Amino acid sequence: MAEKLKVGVLISGRGSNLQALLDAAAAPDFPACIARVVSNVADAAGLQRAAAAGVPTAVLNHRDYADRTAFDAALHRDLCDAGVELVCLAGFMRLLTPGFVESWGDRIVNIHPSLLPAFKGLHAHRDAIAAGARFSGCTVHFVRPEMDSGPIILQAVVPIAPDDDESSLAARVLEQEHVIYPLAIRLIAEGRIRVDGMQVRIAGSTRPAGTLVGPAI
Repeated sequence: MAEKLKVGVLISGRGSNLQALLDAAAAPDFPACIARVVSNVADAAGLQRAAAAGVPTAVLNHRDYADRTAFDAALHRDLCDAGVELVCLAGFMRLLTPGFVESWGDRIVNIHPSLLPAFKGLHAHRDAIAAGARFSGCTVHFVRPEMDSGPIILQAVVPIAPDDDESSLAARVLEQEHVIYPLAIRLIAEGRIRVDGMQVRIAGSTRPAGTLVGPAI
């Protein structure tokens, strides 16, 4: 059996997407393993999830470092020492420096709760509802120095109901985050992903069937 891709997950909070990755990695046929979980918040609930799964963890409090560059340098060393080959951002509430992002090249991915490039930033659900969008969703993408940008790997679409608020929309989107994030890691680990400029080519993929129209009339 081929050696599994070693994944490092960066968190700041509850670790909901981390749990989805841990659950996926527990399957014998999943081609990646979670080798390290790092949080910048000492009491992040996600650290308990990692410990329960037997995954080594570390806390790097960003306040202990002189600046973002120093923090990112320590983070880089920790991940490299753990043998990490792919970095996954899962609710990591720190902007990474361009130097860190560039040093990992196309080996760092993020999940964002909107259909990028629409509704970047911290309030994607609120902004989608306020804009009157009929659909939202989530996006897994390779990370670039600019916030919430980079080649898109996978997206899932979620209809926005007329009575949705941020909480109800977030809950439905989160369900799909838990589906597409492990799938994206599987595709990367299987070597099926190729980055061509801002396009991600996936070997063996096909165009989804059908068209969505909303709202239903």
